[in-house]
Amino acid sequence: MLRAVLWDMDGTLVDSEKLWDVAMEALYDHLGGVLTPEVRSATVGGSAANNMRIVYDDLGLEPEPAAMAVSADWLNDYTGGLFDAGLPWCDGALELLDALAAAAIPMALVTNTPRGLAERALNTIGRHYFSVSVCGDEVAHGKPAPDPYLRAAGLLGYAPADCLAVEDSVTGAASADAAGCPVLVVPNAVPVPGGPRRRQVDSLVGLSVADLHTVHASLRERACLSADTP
Repeated sequence: MLRAVLWDMDGTLVDSEKLWDVAMEALYDHLGGVLTPEVRSATVGGSAANNMRIVYDDLGLEPEPAAMAVSADWLNDYTGGLFDAGLPWCDGALELLDALAAAAIPMALVTNTPRGLAERALNTIGRHYFSVSVCGDEVAHGKPAPDPYLRAAGLLGYAPADCLAVEDSVTGAASADAAGCPVLVVPNAVPVPGGPRRRQVDSLVGLSVADLHTVHASLRERACLSADTP
């Protein structure tokens, strides 16, 4: 049975990846470089630490931890200003949040975004939807490691397999999958590979709570069948 829904934030609930595009371009300008589409794609859904390693490697900068931390803070401050102006909802996301809340299905926010910036985003999304939230700077390893989803499921008191994760990125889907969560994938910026525990949809528009129960049950069954296949 579906016990809880674990939501990614950027690109899944709110269409903030376009704002991250702007912020990443500004960071590259600040550091004296030019952001390429390939590097931007590689950073979608990534943790702050991993993304800074990608950026510094791309620009040929010495990966000195203190310098990368300063750059990460600069990026988060810039992005926060964009968030404060308001975040556009992804199609169908708000309606599904409301439906799940009305059905008393517990929800968690699971994001690689640092806590300070996530709190600014929650001014738009609404904290009341989520029983718990887990941010990238609150776990030992961010997505694509399973840590964020394992922590969210644990805080809710459910096994990961009893939760449905909703994700838009390669990094996020890998994290949820590795944690053992069935994953509803709604690709946003980049294509996401399939898998036994993954179901892809074009958007959240028109999805009901009953649909999520059905998706969760079918993915659990498919994952079990895949595990039993030699």
